[in-house]
Amino acid sequence: MIENTLCCDEQNHWQELDWQHPRPFIVLWEVSVDDIDHYKHANNIAYIKQLEKLAWAHSNYLGLSFDDYERLDRAMVIQHHNLYYHLPSFEKEGLACATWITRCDERFRLQREFQFISTRTHKTVFTGSTDFVCVSLSKGAPKKMPAEFIDIYGNNCIDLAKDL
Repeated sequence: MIENTLCCDEQNHWQELDWQHPRPFIVLWEVSVDDIDHYKHANNIAYIKQLEKLAWAHSNYLGLSFDDYERLDRAMVIQHHNLYYHLPSFEKEGLACATWITRCDERFRLQREFQFISTRTHKTVFTGSTDFVCVSLSKGAPKKMPAEFIDIYGNNCIDLAKDL
């Protein structure tokens, strides 16, 4: 599996695809033989693994790493996924995988949206959203977002009403 965060020029090139929201954070994924299931297309688990890698790549890009989560004793954990598989993806197919922070209440909740587009056909193959809740890493209980989360995630949340 090949994933890589794109440089500015590459980000700009893939920005031209038909994204559901402006200013996507994009990582490329090449579907590998290990991602293929008995139906001969990418397994749903491969998509979920890619969601996690993409969300972490975006968080790291914004300036929050797992080391920061540990230092702050906070984490954004998944509460709920909505996943939509529009078209199959096949071995060696390139996908431009994008994410956006679409909601941040600056207290406990955060939402990310995702869209994967085939780099060959330029068709959307997958969309989804994930709802996260802020918790204490040491206790696992809900805990208010620290100021660093609010500054970074809140300030990078797209304004869906404005962008329509």
